Amino acid sequence: MTHPQTRWPAPAKLNLFLHVTGRRADGYHELQTLFQLIDLCDTIAITVREDGAIERPAGPPEVAPEADLAVRAAQVLKQATGSGLGATLSVHKRIPLGGGLGGGSSDAATVLLALNELWGTRLSLPELAGLGLPLGADVPVFIRGSSAFGEGVGERLTPVTLPLKWYAIIHPGIGVSTREVFQSAELTRNSPVSTIRALLDSGGRNDCERVVRVCVPEVAEALDWLEQFAPAHLTGTGSCVFAVCESAAQAERLAARVPDRRWMSFVARGLNVSPMHERLSHGRRG
Repeated sequence: MTHPQTRWPAPAKLNLFLHVTGRRADGYHELQTLFQLIDLCDTIAITVREDGAIERPAGPPEVAPEADLAVRAAQVLKQATGSGLGATLSVHKRIPLGGGLGGGSSDAATVLLALNELWGTRLSLPELAGLGLPLGADVPVFIRGSSAFGEGVGERLTPVTLPLKWYAIIHPGIGVSTREVFQSAELTRNSPVSTIRALLDSGGRNDCERVVRVCVPEVAEALDWLEQFAPAHLTGTGSCVFAVCESAAQAERLAARVPDRRWMSFVARGLNVSPMHERLSHGRRG
């Protein structure tokens, strides 16, 4: 039996704020963060296979297939469900690697959601989120499919509806290691726990920014440049920085001014619902 290739979106996210409120005994950090989904997306092309194999013939050259979270997600779902089917995965990247935009986690979430549909394994969203969490702390927010307030390591999620905004995003031509940032002795780990409402009202901050500024001068340079025109923010542990804009035109003007050829700029619209979930619901209706 020959299966058609299907194509699935994997959206990026911004952390509009990120407070580190503690460190657990297992070394992971307790967070309070606001995930904003955006319309900058990778695309995962999937062909179901009858032979049970999982292959990734196309993907980012910097990431070996066996290390790709998209491949690992397919393997995890296959192992958890005992499905005899396989998949050929082609990962088409637009979200920069190591940028704090959650691209790898989103790719993994899209593969879990798509193969759950294509293989007919019928796991619930909580079950898929549970499978995805060991792959990456950001996987559950993409599985759940909405902008959300995150607690714990980011897996305890409260969906929120955010006002429509546009974002000018700069990738300063370098990746940042999340592990190194969270291991830094300079990282603030005792931000007071607050309520969603208080944090939304105050706007919050990113506790990782001070560490990344010191350790990664390229990120500090991008933040300082963007700060000339609008309040500049780090997403996650970086390396991407962003400014909140009221219109697409404002975001495009900022992105067009980026002076450094090493930098990439993106314009993205905020989303409250993941395009992956819209794709799934449309497929079920259709």
